[in-house]
Amino acid sequence: MVKIGFNSPVAQKDGKGALLVPEPDPEAAAVSGRENSTGRCLFTLLGLAFILSGLIIGGACLYRFIVPKNKVFHGRMQYLDSHILSDDPETEAPYSFATEDVQFLGDNGNVAFIDVPVPEFDDADPAVIIHDFELILTAYLDLKLDNCYVITLNTSVVMPPRNLLELFMRLATGDYLPQTYLVHEDLLVTERIDNVDQLGYFIYRLCSGKKTYRLQHRNMVKGIQKRSTENCHRIKHFANNFVVDSLICEPYGI
Repeated sequence: MVKIGFNSPVAQKDGKGALLVPEPDPEAAAVSGRENSTGRCLFTLLGLAFILSGLIIGGACLYRFIVPKNKVFHGRMQYLDSHILSDDPETEAPYSFATEDVQFLGDNGNVAFIDVPVPEFDDADPAVIIHDFELILTAYLDLKLDNCYVITLNTSVVMPPRNLLELFMRLATGDYLPQTYLVHEDLLVTERIDNVDQLGYFIYRLCSGKKTYRLQHRNMVKGIQKRSTENCHRIKHFANNFVVDSLICEPYGI
């Protein structure tokens, strides 16, 4: 019987019977190392991306969860009106109070519905105010005149919805009553709005069937008229850490 043997292509013996093992290719090892390192980096980046997206989505869901639907927050602020001066120069101007209720409406709580009751010992009108942060609009419904007024939302006066919610949550505790100040803004009626359908769902509900006018800040209106030819009224409200006195003037005959 003849015994036939085969040499292994991987390991061979030299003439002295020693086992020969082929040396590893350094270039192939380097390439393999780089591929492994690249793969680990990609997996790490993907993991970080999933974590960040989860935090963003979770934060949005948490914000929607913490905005109570149809919950009314009561707020009260004590403010100093520098226009009211005492007869005695050594006596400081008296503090006044502004009170209002707010609800956060809409799918993401991006609509603030503010109810300003009849003020005590003040000549301001009661009102309902809507700040629509999606359409960037503010609407005032003067309850005394039953007229609506619409203007571009002033982000320097109105807090973003999340900050506004936090403010009213502090005010609602009753322990947070800031001593703040009064900001005056002068608004002028510029034209009548005949169609309120394009002002968004919430402003449409507020102003539908009522005389509705467009407002601008007085310093932005050309050909400013004298106030003696205007019918003016004011609404005091707050959507920030200070109280705003909005003087709304309507020229006669508009």
